[in-house]
Amino acid sequence: MNVSGSTILITGGTGSFGNRVAAHLLKQSPAQIRIFSRDEKKQWEMQQAFPQFQYLVGDVREEARLEEAMAGVDLVFHAAALKHVPSCEKFPYEAYKTNVGGSHNACRTARAAGVKPFVALSTDKAANPINLYGASKLCSDKLFVAANGAGEHGTRFSVVR
Repeated sequence: MNVSGSTILITGGTGSFGNRVAAHLLKQSPAQIRIFSRDEKKQWEMQQAFPQFQYLVGDVREEARLEEAMAGVDLVFHAAALKHVPSCEKFPYEAYKTNVGGSHNACRTARAAGVKPFVALSTDKAANPINLYGASKLCSDKLFVAANGAGEHGTRFSVVR
């Protein structure tokens, strides 16, 4: 995938995956890398290493904020999720709102913005889920796969584990 000259959005971009993929993508001369997350402290820390990125505070649960973040984006890496298994078990509705609802918002806003490739980060725990985290990520994966057959919109959704 050639990202030279592209505008890239990474949801959950301050996590370990976001930091690594952003560093890798930077070597390929994108026009802009946008880091979208709700953790302003992690954004500040990441900004010390990567001051050239654009940092956007926001939550994937808020569709309107995602619409703003998606404007003009060519490629999305969707890594935003609640990933801590005990927290997901203790607060199942919160896991659902982020991992399923937030993914659905990301899917809809990417299509509306005309994003072409969309890569969603999954987990091995979605393969045969035994906990809510795995189940919520499996549901998210199914949303993206189904979106590929949901009419003519030009966005190509991929899920990687």
